[in-house]
Amino acid sequence: MPKADSSKPAGTTLKSPPPPAPARFVIRGDRPLNGEIRVGGMKNAATPIIAATLLVDGPCVIRNVPRLTDVGRMLDILRSLGSRAEWSGPNELTIDTREADIGTLDRKAVKSMRSSILLMGPLLARFRRVTMPEPGGCIIGNRPIQTHLDALQSLGADIARDDGSYVLTTDGLVGAIIVLPEFSVTATENALMAAVLAQGRTTIKLAAAEPHVQDLARFLNAAGARIGGIGTHTLTVEGADRLQGTEHTVIPDQIEAGTLAVLGAVTKGTLRITGIMPEHLEIILLMLRRAGVSFELREDALTVNSSGRLQAFRLQTMPFPGFPTDLQAPFGVLATQCAGTTLIHDPLFESRLGYMNELTKMGANATICDPHRVLVSGPTPLYGTEIRGIDLRAGATLVIAGLAAQGETVLHGAEVIDRGYESLDRRLQAVGADIRRI
Repeated sequence: MPKADSSKPAGTTLKSPPPPAPARFVIRGDRPLNGEIRVGGMKNAATPIIAATLLVDGPCVIRNVPRLTDVGRMLDILRSLGSRAEWSGPNELTIDTREADIGTLDRKAVKSMRSSILLMGPLLARFRRVTMPEPGGCIIGNRPIQTHLDALQSLGADIARDDGSYVLTTDGLVGAIIVLPEFSVTATENALMAAVLAQGRTTIKLAAAEPHVQDLARFLNAAGARIGGIGTHTLTVEGADRLQGTEHTVIPDQIEAGTLAVLGAVTKGTLRITGIMPEHLEIILLMLRRAGVSFELREDALTVNSSGRLQAFRLQTMPFPGFPTDLQAPFGVLATQCAGTTLIHDPLFESRLGYMNELTKMGANATICDPHRVLVSGPTPLYGTEIRGIDLRAGATLVIAGLAAQGETVLHGAEVIDRGYESLDRRLQAVGADIRRI
């Protein structure tokens, strides 16, 4: 196991990465998009894998890592701990955390992104003490971390509150049976990372099975962990004494693939989306088919065009292999172009329908029934106007709407998109989009 160096002064503060500069996208829509666009690595896989390098006694090479705001913030936290984290290629990282020292987490760095919660498990497993401020991230409703705390407590953590932070300590983590009360992705990942160096056997029941959870487990196994049940809702972990350096390639982003597929369906043209893993897109392709979207799937490429007759559909988000909540908003734009009334139900998060207010400004006919359900009647033409992206997925959704709309759209708060989509504006320009960052 990596050493737990305590040579830094107790009051050391991690430097918080600078916030992204405010940005706007100016979009001129209603023009065909044609060409090939490659899906990048998945942010939701890369960030937990980066956090997991804290458990590894040796350098790790991680490929297909998207250059995103959240990835940069996670790397800055690791560097501030004393780790070496360098870009060794356009999307390749070399990380060595052997010299890491717990120090003191910067509240601003942690609060700036939800995924900082993923540091809790590995820091506790390695240093046996961590003080963790309440993490931040997108404003999409109440997302308490009690599930994380309960899982770590099952493994032997003592938990206290101190001035708005959680203080976790342990004399040594011990394997246990953990029953999660919900299919929480990040709680599953935290429990998994804490358990790989715990003494004995851990069983995680009602574990999330999303592709990025599977990718984290495969990275850990490549480093010497012994995780079974990958891809199921019951994970088993045999604690290891040490994890060694390894190499890993991050999976392609299923959310980006689905977002681009919707873009191809609502703009005039043909988009070929490459670098996908079809096994991660099964429910997404099913919903596209039900909506009448015309597409062709061949190996790792999906070709989508706007020739299909779009029709209303019913959509409910569910844990994997169900429909992902992060694609609910892009399918909301698709619904505006479908004949009939579409029902979209997102029971996983409340208040994730705020983007519909922006679509209504553009001409959408939508009725928000409650914080979880919306009815969308169509087809309705969309018209450019001034709108704002309130979170990552809403921002990308409004880019789709702007490209499908007539006239000019000004999207404020576009910097939030950089948290999850690498150079989206430049990549869309390459297939004919008229989109400018100002």
